[in-house]
Amino acid sequence: MGISPYIAALRRSIGTTLLLVPCVSVLPRDPDGRLLLVRHRETGLWATIGGAIEPDESPEAAARREALEEASVEVELRGILAALGGPGYRITYSNGDQVSCVCVAFDAIVVSGSPTPDHDETTEVRWFAPAEIGALEIGDLNRNLLRDVLALD
Repeated sequence: MGISPYIAALRRSIGTTLLLVPCVSVLPRDPDGRLLLVRHRETGLWATIGGAIEPDESPEAAARREALEEASVEVELRGILAALGGPGYRITYSNGDQVSCVCVAFDAIVVSGSPTPDHDETTEVRWFAPAEIGALEIGDLNRNLLRDVLALD
């Protein structure tokens, strides 16, 4: 699912003006310590699984929903790794929409499903060893998140 109906309705009123958006990031790791990432269709960049929290949705429910939508997996959440925001968590989309994200990052494991892209938002899903992540094409927000949560550059 692309932009949520809630945010789309707000955008009709405020245009591309900066919008504060609560979001989640899910960091599933396997027994070897590899991290599951997705490649976004719109940008071609690798990213953590995640997205906006919908009205009346808990962060935990949003995290599980995003994992199923973007990577076709069910996850067990293992706790909150961090709650992050600030200048490094701003995005300007190709259409000019500006968002400032406040992101709750969850540690997780995959409990069912085979990592598969949805071909709507994501085109690829792969496990990466921490040493491989630094060489990936990743947007600023996700690079900052990985640095801040996992001490990865």
